[in-house]
Amino acid sequence: MNQLRWGTPSTLRELLCELVSWDSRTLTEGENTFAPKLEAKLNELTYFIDNPHQLALHDAGLGRQALTALYKHPEATETIVLISHFDTVWTEEYGVLEPFAFYPEMLTKMLSEPKHNADLPEDARIDLETGNYLFGRGTMDMKMGLALHMQLIEKASVEKWPINLLLTTVPDEEVNSAGMRAAVKELVRIREEQGLTYKLFLNGEPSFSQSPTDIEEYIYSGTIGKIMPAALFYGKETHVGEPLKGMTANYIASFLTQRMEWNELFRETDLGETTPLPVSLQQKDLKLQYSTQTPYRAVALYNVFLFKRTAGEVMDLFEQVATEAMDACNDRYKVICEREQVKGVGEVRVFRYEQLLEYAIQKLGHEEVERLKQETLENADWDDREKSLRIVDNLMIQCQELAPATVLLYAPPYYPAVNSSSDPLVKKSIELMKDAAKELGNKIGQMHYFNGICDLSYVQYEDDANGWTTFESNTPVWGDTYSIPFTEMAQLKAPVLNVGPFGKDAHQRTERLHVDSAFVEMPIMLEKLVKSMYIENESLETCTG
Repeated sequence: MNQLRWGTPSTLRELLCELVSWDSRTLTEGENTFAPKLEAKLNELTYFIDNPHQLALHDAGLGRQALTALYKHPEATETIVLISHFDTVWTEEYGVLEPFAFYPEMLTKMLSEPKHNADLPEDARIDLETGNYLFGRGTMDMKMGLALHMQLIEKASVEKWPINLLLTTVPDEEVNSAGMRAAVKELVRIREEQGLTYKLFLNGEPSFSQSPTDIEEYIYSGTIGKIMPAALFYGKETHVGEPLKGMTANYIASFLTQRMEWNELFRETDLGETTPLPVSLQQKDLKLQYSTQTPYRAVALYNVFLFKRTAGEVMDLFEQVATEAMDACNDRYKVICEREQVKGVGEVRVFRYEQLLEYAIQKLGHEEVERLKQETLENADWDDREKSLRIVDNLMIQCQELAPATVLLYAPPYYPAVNSSSDPLVKKSIELMKDAAKELGNKIGQMHYFNGICDLSYVQYEDDANGWTTFESNTPVWGDTYSIPFTEMAQLKAPVLNVGPFGKDAHQRTERLHVDSAFVEMPIMLEKLVKSMYIENESLETCTG
């Protein structure tokens, strides 16, 4: 039998440290070069030397690539898709230790030195002193998940497990999930070309704590959704010396933001779990420099988490709240106008981006509207959120007769919620994982929704009411710089499950991975999980034979 490269805790740890050393912060050159490096690494395995066509890179935009690696047993069709992401967030918070953020062994050792140890929060210092945590950017979120999947596919190929494993690792999970959105179409294509049946989508995101003091480990039978309602507020400009001749956009915005922050209308509860309340992620006026002209254009982004609601349902709620907010704004403004004995600039109206777009096309013509959009899309300094807001702004500047107004829209990204808690295979797998953890002297709990946002959002999509069309028609950059393959997502019908190592403080300078969980317990648990998928089939075949 071939010797396993990553078959022991020590060799698996070495693999993780190598993956972490490949700096792959989102939107850096390192993110672009990671997938080719990984391809070369996997090409060292005997299986892929013999089957190079089962390794492939897939374009994910901006020079980035997703990677798929298929171990295919000659007699198997059932396939487990192993999902991970390899990009990480940035590292400025490490301060003087930033050069070592991607070298876990060195960073962990340096943090033990008195001059660095004193700056650590108490819980991180205690964990460091146990010797059972490995610190570093990407150790927890989530290159350990990728390392575990690499170990699985190596062992399956050497031992010839009678089930297929399709490792899928992607860039850009931390910003727009461009990698997974690109990979979805490839997963459909690979399934059809290879004659596969997808049995389970298994992600390797780490176990996140549910509160600052929570240290229990979890596996997840679904993932929370996220959507970003946004608004452009368009008032009336004036000189600050004549304030009542205009209406500031900031004044208008304040009424909606007050009603969106922590609004329980957007809270969902399912299977005993509850979504976090909405908050504003950004609010600003669009003046480029200081002047005594009042700010008459402003924008805001709001974060809304989802369990069951579609984009259509959230937009309906958003419009309801915005209408109530503008009613309050108009009532208050009317009182001020009566007090000051002025006519005012009119009532603030509310409408959706799709309504503004239709109006602008009728007024300006399709060609001019498209020119205005392209003018914005070509600005390389703006991301998809800024471009979305600026497209609406450009159209409103040409349609000022609609002001004062609040225009409602969606800004990327959108993560649909997914849940497989009621699926029989998932139920059985969760009990298996709990038993396996118990045998290892550990305890593991179940959460129905992963609370960290993950790429599982882009499989097993269900929306009988076609609520996604509301997202498409109210997202200004849709089809240009951002899209979601809803049709292909709906074709990926297998259940989802997330099983990953325990760690703490993702996206913080104290990000750290639990060594025993990662290198000892998880390999055993994941192997049992995968083998349970085909042992059951072999038992059935024996009985029927």
